Amino acid sequence: MFKRTLAALILIMGLIYIFVSSALIFKLTPMWLILLYAYLHRSRLDKRYVLLVITGLFFCMLGDGLLSHFVIGLSAFLIGHLFYTAAFITKWKFSWIRLCTIIPFLIYAGIMANQLVRAMQNTDNEGLIIPVMIYLLIILSMGWFSIMSGNIWSMIGSTLFIISDSILAWNKFVSDVTYSGVLIMLTYYTAQFLIANSVGQRGQRTDASNTNSLAR
Repeated sequence: MFKRTLAALILIMGLIYIFVSSALIFKLTPMWLILLYAYLHRSRLDKRYVLLVITGLFFCMLGDGLLSHFVIGLSAFLIGHLFYTAAFITKWKFSWIRLCTIIPFLIYAGIMANQLVRAMQNTDNEGLIIPVMIYLLIILSMGWFSIMSGNIWSMIGSTLFIISDSILAWNKFVSDVTYSGVLIMLTYYTAQFLIANSVGQRGQRTDASNTNSLAR
């Protein structure tokens, strides 16, 4: 019951930040609550996975607070994604179907890299090309490894994270995206909550059932 109440509180605080107040405290509060949710929801069966995910959540929260300093905030998020990636690698479960999903990831990486590099060159942001490309590589790697983990919560969460950051990058460097702020934060908070949810007992059972169905 408390976890459901906490999940509802995360939703409410996220909506307050998105639609009512853009104060930093309201931006960070949902992430504090998501961290608490992950800790309370954690499985006792895989402490390493839990620790990696919670550490990733913490660094992403730092990125939230530091994103006004773009490169510093980007670096904090990058570290968070590295912890997520390490967590998903510990759950690696091979199947040919999941392996082949690397193809659309590579296609998407090529399209986004081409558009972002050209946009940054045209707007005197050449100095950001390398850090942004590194970040693109890391977040897409994180997304692919989440698929290889077979955990439905981490897969959906990582996909939403990629969507959120893609909107952010496109809006910042390429062209304005309508309702970008709302879209970015809705997908971002949902992504973080689902990744946090992957540490739970239910997430472990979902992981096992996906493995049985996709490994055929």
